[in-house]
Amino acid sequence: MAKNDRFYLAGFLIFIFLFAGCRSGEVYKEVRDIPGKGWNKNNVLSYRFTIEDTLQPYHVLLNVRNTTKYQYRNLYLFVETTSPTGHSVRDTFECILADNRGRWYGKGWGDVYENQIPYKQYIRFPTSGTYSVDIQQAMRTSNLKHITDMGVIVKKAKIRSQ
Repeated sequence: MAKNDRFYLAGFLIFIFLFAGCRSGEVYKEVRDIPGKGWNKNNVLSYRFTIEDTLQPYHVLLNVRNTTKYQYRNLYLFVETTSPTGHSVRDTFECILADNRGRWYGKGWGDVYENQIPYKQYIRFPTSGTYSVDIQQAMRTSNLKHITDMGVIVKKAKIRSQ
């Protein structure tokens, strides 16, 4: 291997190490596209993830992407979480996407904005195994336009000192 090749390989490995370090604590992340015709109220998005450590606290975030053509400043969702034992909890959850003046929150590029909205913080999953989170839009329109992606992120939370 030539000296330059080793230099580039070392740089690449350092980049991969640093990139992986930025995502540390992330247990699960999945973001799904919503078709351009809109998010039908009957279209339930399902996410599945496995929890092994029941003593570890976690943060659960909802990843929402919208275009600037989205006509509301908020997004209501039905979120149903099911444990490995089959116990389910259903919430109605509001995501605030813009301020009162219509300025979009989150990170934007072009006409798309992305928000990672805390859904549950410092929670402990009571049982190890596979959990499911089902998300359905709960707005007053049957076919919601300009929400482009929806996702779920589960991260390890830092344990709070007493």
